[in-house]
Amino acid sequence: MSGHSKWSQIKRAKGVTDAKRGQLFTKLGREISVAAREGGPDPEANARLRLAVQRAREANMPMDNIDRAIKRVSGTDSAALEEIVYEGYGPNGAAILIEAMTDNRNRTVAEIRNVFTRGGGSLGNAGCVAYLFDSRGIISVEANGTDPDDVALKAIDAGADDFRVDDDGIEIYTEPTQLESVRAALEQEKIAVNTAETAMVPKTTLELEPKVTVSVLKLMERLEELDDVQRVYSNLELSEEALKQFA
Repeated sequence: MSGHSKWSQIKRAKGVTDAKRGQLFTKLGREISVAAREGGPDPEANARLRLAVQRAREANMPMDNIDRAIKRVSGTDSAALEEIVYEGYGPNGAAILIEAMTDNRNRTVAEIRNVFTRGGGSLGNAGCVAYLFDSRGIISVEANGTDPDDVALKAIDAGADDFRVDDDGIEIYTEPTQLESVRAALEQEKIAVNTAETAMVPKTTLELEPKVTVSVLKLMERLEELDDVQRVYSNLELSEEALKQFA
């Protein structure tokens, strides 16, 4: 999706109810537990866990919840969870990539297929859209009077390989392995980092009519509301008109 952070900004603007916040904390807790299971419980030695903890802090998840999620690695809850990627198409062929964590594949695929069908899309086979995306590190820096060119140059000097500037700020792109080092370099330069995460970024984007774009965004929103779904990505190009209609 063009302008990765815009999807998060839209969701924040629409408000977060207590129920949705609780669901978000559950998803973040799962991500922390699985990261700790795969790479160990020490964030300093486990880059994936470090990023998961950082995301939880950015969402204002209480430290007690974070600590419990890390300790849960030795329990059966974490062991039962498996990571699965689902792929499909939204209205007018928009590519949709879904990252899920589940302890019941049959339940998860049934729920995802139902959302696709009701939203005018279709669940596809493995590999049908994954080739359209690359795994990237994304660092978001809010504008706040900061010179975008200066930020971009410092990021590139630190190992970033691309950037994007819009009215909301600067998105800096890195290889996933360079995300932490670039983030640290920017913070050392007193540049306030809004978010830093790994994400699936489309190689090219698809521009649709605003009405159709809104339909795809609603489909993505319903997918993200499923308990087993962690993240949803698309190759949509987001026009200002479509964003206004959706928000």
